[in-house]
Amino acid sequence: MLYWLIPRIFRTELHSKKLAGFHFWIGTIGILFYAIPLYWAGFTQSLMWKEFTDDGFLKYPNFLETLTQIIPMYQLRVVGGSLYLIGVIVMMYNLFKTAGAGNLLANEEAEAPALIKQSAIHNPGEHWHRKLERKPMILLVASLIVILIGGIAEMVPTFLIKSNIPTISSVKPYTPLELEGRDIYIREGCYNCHSQMVRPFRSETERYGEYSKAGEFVYDHPFQWGSKRTGPDLHRVGGKYPDSWHFNHMEDPTTMSPGSLMPPYPWLLEDELDLSDLPAKIKAMQTLGVPYPEGYDQQAAADAKKQADQITANLAKDGIEIMSDREIIAMIAYLQRLGTDIKAEPKTAVK
Repeated sequence: MLYWLIPRIFRTELHSKKLAGFHFWIGTIGILFYAIPLYWAGFTQSLMWKEFTDDGFLKYPNFLETLTQIIPMYQLRVVGGSLYLIGVIVMMYNLFKTAGAGNLLANEEAEAPALIKQSAIHNPGEHWHRKLERKPMILLVASLIVILIGGIAEMVPTFLIKSNIPTISSVKPYTPLELEGRDIYIREGCYNCHSQMVRPFRSETERYGEYSKAGEFVYDHPFQWGSKRTGPDLHRVGGKYPDSWHFNHMEDPTTMSPGSLMPPYPWLLEDELDLSDLPAKIKAMQTLGVPYPEGYDQQAAADAKKQADQITANLAKDGIEIMSDREIIAMIAYLQRLGTDIKAEPKTAVK
């Protein structure tokens, strides 16, 4: 579009058709190098996730084994993206040279063809929808009705969540510190690489544990299900590792998971946890139906500090000295909670 438009705006010929052709081919090749490895990596990793040995065990139980296998495909995508970017730069150069060689046509007189009276429009045998399209207000109302039907079908089940999702008695609201940790988790974009939903497939439950139940997420606003798994699913990570493992993993992921592509988060060890908004968060959760006790917003900060002190003490046992008011403490609290509610009882009580 720009190759067509810019020469006409500046009333000149395109600076170089050869550069435009180069842009087309390098852009096309870049897209292919970017897209094909993505599909190939998806097929490869999916097959590795689901592969079992003859003895019935996962052939690749460690998630990182499936990740390191597709690193060359990530590298090919870097090549593809770079080629595409080079094409864009060439295009910009070509268009700037074109604009510099011409004269800007700021305004151009134009005249639209005369409108045909509605009564004169007659197409025998035309579809009824064509007639509707010529009546904008009626079409607007009809479109609104259709959209409302779809919206109601999606929203009503969420309003009736108590009646259409089985309640699991062992599932409790997040503690104040876990709630703060969850907000940090979302803020840092952890959900971009980690899902929190174990699917009911043998390969999933063998790798991660018990599959996820809808009733486990009734106090998640919003839930962190997701489908992107650059890293392993985290729904059953709670209690799997000691607090010190999560501390070291956030400081430098490769110390705990050699070969990991996850970036370090050292600022979580340095930044102070801000609890000033905690009472408002508790009230917001109560508004959404989370059963915190009445007036709990006034007690939440004290409970958060108490739990933070416990985690700090656990870290100290493993030789890690850190103040209890750091953001990493809240993050650890949240990660250690994930998926642990139904572990509280051998069998979930459904009412």
